Amino acid sequence: MQQVTDLSTWLALGAGILSFLSPCTLPVFPAYLSYITGVSVKELQGDENRKLKMRMSLHAVFFLLGVSIIFFSLGIGASFFGNWLQSMLAGNSGILIQRVTGIFLMITGLMVGGWITIIPLMKEKRIRFKSKPGSIIGSLFVGIGFAAGWTPCIGPIFASILLVAANNPAEGALYTMMYIIGFSLPFFLSTYYLSFTKVLVKYSEKIMKIGGALIIVFGILLFTGQITRISIFLLRLIEDTWFSNLG
Repeated sequence: MQQVTDLSTWLALGAGILSFLSPCTLPVFPAYLSYITGVSVKELQGDENRKLKMRMSLHAVFFLLGVSIIFFSLGIGASFFGNWLQSMLAGNSGILIQRVTGIFLMITGLMVGGWITIIPLMKEKRIRFKSKPGSIIGSLFVGIGFAAGWTPCIGPIFASILLVAANNPAEGALYTMMYIIGFSLPFFLSTYYLSFTKVLVKYSEKIMKIGGALIIVFGILLFTGQITRISIFLLRLIEDTWFSNLG
């Protein structure tokens, strides 16, 4: 029950979804899917062939597997770093990491919402492949290259989750996994409902502003140390609702 009401877990899941819906991913998703499958965007959008859908899904799975390998490795690394830092600093190190994480989350929220621009973080760095992958193993490596790079939208958001993992090393793997699920689920579903991405693109700016505002609120709560109190409050609220329904 504690994990269900842990706001950091929900933050990680929402951050993953936000990363997919960001202007760095969603508008170019059809082109990216075309690249890893070797099928033109026109064919992807107009062909309802079941065999083609299965092919798209298979390539998407291996692409996401490559993404997950890098993201999860970084998440585990952040957890180990957090453990090491806390053991080295001792004392009030936990509060220090918590406040640094809170500040970074607030800055990330402002960037995601489009309210500020930090030029060094806006530069895109990705591993480029000269030829289309063609095979599912090729899609795996494209996924690895995608996750190992930096984009102005995904980079700061995922970096925030890594800091949250470092702030609470015991749950670092969980936060990273929730981020991966949040990113992978809409990615995979969109391979079946490609036309729906057009609708999402239309509201992408509003979604990013709402997401940015929520990240800022979470950062403030983390910085001020209120996040634990709210988690406990939600836990008690759910428990009271649960027991009252049983009664």
